[in-house]
Amino acid sequence: MPTRSADALLSGYRRFREGHWTEAKAEYEALAADGQRPLTLVVACSDSRADPALIFDTAPGQLFVVRNVANLVPPYEPDGLLHGVSAALEFGVKVLEVSRIVIMGHAHCGGVNSMLHGAPADCQDFVAPWVEQGAPFVRRVAEAVEPDQVEQATEEAVVRLSIDNLRTFPWVAEREVAGELALTGLHFGIADGVLRALVGPGRFEALD
Repeated sequence: MPTRSADALLSGYRRFREGHWTEAKAEYEALAADGQRPLTLVVACSDSRADPALIFDTAPGQLFVVRNVANLVPPYEPDGLLHGVSAALEFGVKVLEVSRIVIMGHAHCGGVNSMLHGAPADCQDFVAPWVEQGAPFVRRVAEAVEPDQVEQATEEAVVRLSIDNLRTFPWVAEREVAGELALTGLHFGIADGVLRALVGPGRFEALD
């Protein structure tokens, strides 16, 4: 690890120990003793500018977070292969019994851009096949809007695609129909800090 990065992380850790840890020590001790019971599972992008814990100003134990390139949920495929997102969903829904799953996209998403224009040349082993699963849908959306609307429209499209894919998981669909699990789509504006929610087919509105 580069020295400057290590120093920055250690400095942050020391601030955490001296400030936040001291204030929340009892909460952490209770979480260690009793286990976690978050009500919300968030699927968000790995982008360093869109951290769910910061955006929602949450305390320890409130969010069960899954982060990946372009906040994608793949379709339900229990084929015995390695599925990190699906494993987290299964644990969150079946074991933690979350009552809400949030898909949170964001502005200026490099993963969505890769769906439109292809993954970086040196990211063909994993990034390219990962983003390709959303590429056909995203490109169709891009063709249907004006050029200046492409970026936001395609980012929102991935949120909708992930929600649609969530419903291919039988234990998600069953709980949603029973009213035990809510699915929410959000889009975060990095430059303006505004969070917009999916309120209808293809329509996002800013939250107060």
